[in-house]
Amino acid sequence: MTLPEITTAEQTVLDKALLDALNPLASAMRARVTGLPEERMWDAEPIDVTLSILGTWKVVDAEVKRLTAIAAKTAGSYGASYEQLGAAWGITRQGARKKWPDAIDRSAPAEAEPSRIELCGGSAELFRDPSSGGWRWAGRGADGTCDEADSTAYYATKEEAAAHAGVFLSEHVAEQR
Repeated sequence: MTLPEITTAEQTVLDKALLDALNPLASAMRARVTGLPEERMWDAEPIDVTLSILGTWKVVDAEVKRLTAIAAKTAGSYGASYEQLGAAWGITRQGARKKWPDAIDRSAPAEAEPSRIELCGGSAELFRDPSSGGWRWAGRGADGTCDEADSTAYYATKEEAAAHAGVFLSEHVAEQR
């Protein structure tokens, strides 16, 4: 994956959005440190103001790193490899493994684990069928109706099984009195 270059127009829009987001945080942080009201942040000595902004960027940098790690772990939970994570970030597979060591759980594929969905007052279990390797569902609607995927129906993904279970649950809501 080749990383796309950002255009000058996109850079301008990004800079403005980041500065607009930073200003309230910088004002609030400076007010806490100085005891002055937020609206007076810019009345201080220029060096104090710029150092406050620098400190605020440090907070933002830490938050971006935290959110980046969450995005990498989320991609890993959907089956992305370290090679793919590295390509998206412009680093090697080994670099991605070092940067986000917990992004990919090698113990068992997360998608293979059974899960439960709740919708319209009912619930359904999603599970992988050991004989076919496909996904199935079994559920109980809010109206008490129980059903499961047809014995010959095996879905390729957990999401597909969840969609079919969701249709069943939406058709079996509790009666309104």
